[in-house]
Amino acid sequence: MIRIAVLDDYQSVAADFCDWSQVPGEVDVVEFSQHLGDEDAVAAALLEFDVVVAMRERTEFRRGLLQRLPNLKLLVTTGMRNKSIDTEAAAECGITVCGTGSGATATVELTWGLILAAVRHIPREDAGMRAGGWQQTIGTDLAGARLGVVGLGRLGSRVATIGQAFGMDVVAWSQNLTDERAAEVGVRRVEREELFATADVVTIHLLLSERTRGLIGADDLALMKHTAVLVNTSRGPIVRQQPLIDALTEDRIAGAALDVYDEEPLPADHPLRTAPRTVLTPHLGYVTRGTYEVFYGEAVEDVAAFVAGSPIRVLA
Repeated sequence: MIRIAVLDDYQSVAADFCDWSQVPGEVDVVEFSQHLGDEDAVAAALLEFDVVVAMRERTEFRRGLLQRLPNLKLLVTTGMRNKSIDTEAAAECGITVCGTGSGATATVELTWGLILAAVRHIPREDAGMRAGGWQQTIGTDLAGARLGVVGLGRLGSRVATIGQAFGMDVVAWSQNLTDERAAEVGVRRVEREELFATADVVTIHLLLSERTRGLIGADDLALMKHTAVLVNTSRGPIVRQQPLIDALTEDRIAGAALDVYDEEPLPADHPLRTAPRTVLTPHLGYVTRGTYEVFYGEAVEDVAAFVAGSPIRVLA
């Protein structure tokens, strides 16, 4: 019997997107729909499992936790990159780490959903309609406005291309961005200060690392126009949380549209939940049927290959 834990299956849908009968032998699959919490809770819940399937970075697997899971032999992460897994410690503990493919468009699409929701005040107008009201806000035109893209990689370049389709003036900045790379995407590289000072929409598309953690702070937000909005579908800690809350509550920027947070799930009493002029989604960037079919389908393939003695998509 192979015991398999599927973590953070918030919508209880993992079983709808995969077929565990592909795994040789008898398996016992347990799907956890609630986040397990701190290290002690995770260690207690997973003590008897041979295989764990982790959804993105929802649960951390640091050295201390891995050392408390003596039965764990295979850790599968959705996607081929997971900063929440200590792969070096996993290798030392004899735990194989494998990944899966991921979609390239879902987060880009959500980014534009958030941009449109923010600049046209869709959540507020929807709530007003349901309360019996009528027009309350005045939206911002995207055509002719400036889109500032922070990070022009795989996702940022797609976001930039869609901005051009809206007729926006698209500029970009990141620490290593060159004029040549920006030109390949058809946009113009500007300095950091110019991007924040002139963009009508600032959207973030960076990987979280020690270099980008807390990268965007009070000074950047102070440069933004009073009519500008900030959009973050990358990782919460890239933007310093308290300066953002201050900028919103003090009415210094027009709004923020956020899909990612320093702590996830976001606590029920977190001040962002009541901050003004915000559009908030619960880290839905990759939560689509197409992405889940890849994530969970390839997770089963990883487990089946491991059991057969030929691991695939090995990360450590």
